[in-house]
Amino acid sequence: MRLGLLTSAAFLTGLGAWAQQVPLGSSNDHFYAPGYSNVDSGLFTPLESLSAIAEKEFTTFGHPFFPQYSVRLKQSRFCDETVRAYTGYIDIQARHLFFYFFESRSDPDKDDVIFWTNGGPGCSSSLGLFMELGPCRVPDSNGTVPHPQSWNTNANVFFVDQPVGVGFSYAEYGEEVDTSEDAAKDIAAFVSIFFENFSKFKGRRFHMAGESYGGRYIPLFASAIYDQNVALEASGLTPINLVSAMIGNGMTDIFSMVPSYWDMQCTGASVPPVVDIATCVSTKNLLARCHKRMKESCVDQYDKVDCTAVTDYCNNLLSTPYRATGLNPYDISKPCEDMDALCYTNTKYITQYLSKPDVRSSLGVDVSIQRNFSSCSRPVSLAFRATGDTYHPTTHHIAALLERNVKVLIYVGTYDWVCNWVGNERWTLDLEWSGQEEFVGQPLSVWESNGKRAGRTRSAKGLTYATIEGAGHMVPYDKPDESLTLVQKWIADQPL
Repeated sequence: MRLGLLTSAAFLTGLGAWAQQVPLGSSNDHFYAPGYSNVDSGLFTPLESLSAIAEKEFTTFGHPFFPQYSVRLKQSRFCDETVRAYTGYIDIQARHLFFYFFESRSDPDKDDVIFWTNGGPGCSSSLGLFMELGPCRVPDSNGTVPHPQSWNTNANVFFVDQPVGVGFSYAEYGEEVDTSEDAAKDIAAFVSIFFENFSKFKGRRFHMAGESYGGRYIPLFASAIYDQNVALEASGLTPINLVSAMIGNGMTDIFSMVPSYWDMQCTGASVPPVVDIATCVSTKNLLARCHKRMKESCVDQYDKVDCTAVTDYCNNLLSTPYRATGLNPYDISKPCEDMDALCYTNTKYITQYLSKPDVRSSLGVDVSIQRNFSSCSRPVSLAFRATGDTYHPTTHHIAALLERNVKVLIYVGTYDWVCNWVGNERWTLDLEWSGQEEFVGQPLSVWESNGKRAGRTRSAKGLTYATIEGAGHMVPYDKPDESLTLVQKWIADQPL
């Protein structure tokens, strides 16, 4: 399903937004404006303050620039009683994306704003919230506990379940989004609607962040926001102050990542070799062939059938021996606890917590969602795979953002196998942009957290690459102190 990003200028003569309040659990028919026929009269005005948002009912608001979109929001008292928290839905006609928003523990009226998405494709950002960087965690069956190293220590943070079908997001008639390009349109519209309605966020520094498949999402999402800014400014609206993109253990370039599996399992890249010599030798002999065929079919001239065939073959060739070891693909230093739980028992506790009726009611989860919470959606993953979305690198988008002075942070836990540091370092060094020579010429240096070595880093002209030693795929989960230090320095424009 493809929807246009921008609407015609005819809707822009009235520049306000609109709002109304509706009871929780109401039919979706109540969540839409009756149309924008009254925009010209100037009757629709921005909400201005989050204090206008109620707890017992949704406040629904929109933006004349995006007539197919609206947002419903409520206060939600959970997770962190020290800050104001909100939950709601981004409504795009019959598609609805669930999200959380937490104000900063420090200075919400001045601190930066961070958007966060998990990857998959098809995994809920509730994992990022309740297991990694959110203000609380669900470590066992007893519910939430405070998380002192949350990223909202010095920033206001969004967690969005996207695309439709992920987490508490849903569609009414089977609609789906199966490409990152279409997902980017929805996120770009949402960000503008939110910032335009609440005046204190206008001009606020904004960072797009994500992990894993976020390596494909975030460059596209940030690019969509940057390009959308041009149209907003031309219409007299406030653009989004997009400062940076942050990608953790990202699958940004699958063609650099797949060959790097050999390095991770057959050399001492992170830990001593974990695959037997005979297998390492036989697969090594095929690496050059895999690289050549993937370049021809996927990069030089994209052919969906050939690209899928060769990438899947090479991926299976290298991943099958690793998975046979029983090691965690997200942390090569330990065994997988439970493959059905993404190798982490914590994910089961998060699922149990978010499947409780009282929790769902408190969050404002739509009553039409009868299924239990699921960390990841297989149908969404398969839909993205069917379109070939997973085989398109986003390195060119990153180069384009850098050329437009949008900073980019690539951080990688050294124990991750599936989106490892070897592949990520390779594509950052190969990235073609005006700062390439200076970036490549920078030696790796040690960076510290609380006076202790945290990893190594390289930086030039807005691009920073950093490792976090001893962390796996989910850096904030494994190394919360180092993760918070990294983010605090980044948003403060301090070198690592």
